[in-house]
Amino acid sequence: MINNKVQDAINAQINAEFWSAYLYLSMAMHFEAEGRPGVANWFKIQFQEEQAHAQIFINYLNQRGGRVVLKAIDEVPTTWASPLEAFQATLEHEKKVTALINDIYALAEEVKDYATRDRLNWFVSEQVEEEDNARQLIDKYKLIGDDGMGQYMLDQELGARVYNAPAALAE
Repeated sequence: MINNKVQDAINAQINAEFWSAYLYLSMAMHFEAEGRPGVANWFKIQFQEEQAHAQIFINYLNQRGGRVVLKAIDEVPTTWASPLEAFQATLEHEKKVTALINDIYALAEEVKDYATRDRLNWFVSEQVEEEDNARQLIDKYKLIGDDGMGQYMLDQELGARVYNAPAALAE
């Protein structure tokens, strides 16, 4: 049976992952309406990834004999001035998620829950990737600036992104 404090922290993280998914879906819908299908696609993929992250935590709690408690998802923003602003918001959000994952990791170590710590190792690595992806896109948008052709080409690049289910989802 999983430690109650760890279970509560994971349940909070499940809610945070669904909020993240909702945020990225909101971003996707905003940029879809703005005529930026590539940016919208990138955020739709993020939406799917965050749902998968929540599902990984759900599966884990169920494997450990814990209880999943789903709570209301808070409202998310619905507009951004530009893709650059959205990716800057993405980076800041992913930094917060990283801190949440690190807090659960520290709690798991404190209560000597090594199974949870092991499961969280995947998320620690995933967060490095999430923050790096956002940073790279921020850099690209800063480099491009207001160049219409550059904006168009980056939108095309982002439109080519495809969803790959994380291996941890199958575990």
